[in-house]
Amino acid sequence: MKMLMASALVLAALGGAALAEDKDEKPYKVVDGKVDQATFNGYRRYGNSCLQCHGPDGAGSSYAPNLTDSLKHLSQEQFAETVINGRQNVSSSQQNVMPSFGHVEDVVTYLDDIYAYLKARSDGALGRGRPERIGR
Repeated sequence: MKMLMASALVLAALGGAALAEDKDEKPYKVVDGKVDQATFNGYRRYGNSCLQCHGPDGAGSSYAPNLTDSLKHLSQEQFAETVINGRQNVSSSQQNVMPSFGHVEDVVTYLDDIYAYLKARSDGALGRGRPERIGR
């Protein structure tokens, strides 16, 4: 039941777009170092909900991984699954826990924007710091 509910949340959060999205199409738009509104919104939402653990600009911290590296290997669906359901990795040397954000409306509703921001950072299309918006 939990997995079925999580899958429904993932589809709702992504609007189904990720399933039909062309693999070469980027979820962000960066022009001359400036970003589209959704990517800028992702930057803001990341700062509100993710920065405390994953550090500024998704660069990681002493207790949470660098998301710009992680998104080189994770699909948008895998990213959404982890954010919504959380993850726990336990080894003999450490215990890493990503809490579930599936109940946090501000994260789930804007998950595609957060992904777009982090993917732009991961792809090297966007540098560190507060991005400027296109048209401003």
